[in-house]
Amino acid sequence: MLAIVRFLILLIYFILMNSVLFLIFISRPFHRNSVALCGQWYGSMAKIMGLKVIVQDRHHVDPKQTYVCIANHQNSFDLITISKAAFNGVVTVGKKSLIWIPIFGLIYYFSGNIMIDRKNSGKARDTLKFTAKKILDGNFSVWFFPEGTRSYGKGLLPFKTGAFRIAEQTGKPVLMICASDTHHQIKWNRWNNGTVLVKFYEPEPLNLSMDIKGNTEYFHQKMETRLAKLTDEAEQLNRHIQA
Repeated sequence: MLAIVRFLILLIYFILMNSVLFLIFISRPFHRNSVALCGQWYGSMAKIMGLKVIVQDRHHVDPKQTYVCIANHQNSFDLITISKAAFNGVVTVGKKSLIWIPIFGLIYYFSGNIMIDRKNSGKARDTLKFTAKKILDGNFSVWFFPEGTRSYGKGLLPFKTGAFRIAEQTGKPVLMICASDTHHQIKWNRWNNGTVLVKFYEPEPLNLSMDIKGNTEYFHQKMETRLAKLTDEAEQLNRHIQA
């Protein structure tokens, strides 16, 4: 019963919230802080799901600096967990097909996010060039999910190289943002789904002595190690919750 009530409340809240966001964004399209606003509003849905989202070490973000951000991509609940870490001046890189999602697609577009056509390698390369230009000319940070798709409990998937090519082209440091594992944590019929930890790590430049593949593997290994530790910390907080 809780699952049904929760779903209906979440659906109504999501529709109302997106309607307001749509009005805001068409009145100020492509504003540099729109994605951060979305992240905070979407993050408010965590309470409906019985989740407490704690964002740690936000001080690693220097408002005068821009970054190539990389984050783990677990499931659809990312919209209400790791999205809360979005900060002023950041935009995401997402699939072009997102624009066809009713209301949400237009919000995604008008909030200034970058849409990439992964099925067309030529267009994808052009998008990466545009992304590099957006960082350098517009003073934006760009947020990637380098796995390219949701992991759905399979662990951290191999990284695609796009984020690291952008970091190489722009000379910007890589800012890692991780969310503790939520795959088996969130249950629709459980009132209290515990705590999710989202953490910023100190920005790190690419190692120029390694090629793109080497840097990609290096950051993958580093995120994998950090995720294991962060998930362990979250599990310690959540041990009192019954499965």
